[in-house]
Amino acid sequence: MIKVLLADDHAIVRRGLIAVLNAEADLEVVGDAATPQEAVLLARSTSPDVVLLDLQFGVGQERGTDVVPALRAVASQPSVLVLTTYDNDQDVIAAMDAGAAGYLLKDSPAEELAAAVRRAHGGAETVDARISQRLRRRDERTALSARELEVLSAVAEGRTNAQVATDLFLSQATVKTHLVHIFDKLGVTRRTEAVARARAEGILRPE
Repeated sequence: MIKVLLADDHAIVRRGLIAVLNAEADLEVVGDAATPQEAVLLARSTSPDVVLLDLQFGVGQERGTDVVPALRAVASQPSVLVLTTYDNDQDVIAAMDAGAAGYLLKDSPAEELAAAVRRAHGGAETVDARISQRLRRRDERTALSARELEVLSAVAEGRTNAQVATDLFLSQATVKTHLVHIFDKLGVTRRTEAVARARAEGILRPE
């Protein structure tokens, strides 16, 4: 039996997931949490094999990706599957870099969700096919590197070049170089255009 812990701030979503997963003979929901902090506490007490984790919780709460390392560090070392409505590159990369075993969208069919839980338990990674296809379409010339994505994310938050340099431990000259490459890849000439284009193409999360 694969033990699953759910973490989502909407009770109706948790109830639906419980019904879907408990209908599978080899899956059992052992707990459900409304906040990231509660998820970590429940993971320590229920020893799940897999955690299904939302990305965005209520105002003032941490993002789901912030607690992935803490979830992975509990005694049972569960695999973490992100289950969310956000399908932009920024969130996908952040989740996988944090240690998530997969990234699924909430409109995924029930059988696909159950299969992803089983794959995660078996040590395999799963990314929603729609996201995988989009990422594959970005060739090396147009795909932003992880560092370029960090720089652009900071710019989207309204940070100046000097602030970005401080935040990312870079020189201002290096930040400017990254921006030049970002502008070239996105086909724009200004910071505001770069942010708008990145959001429109699903590279950055929407406002």
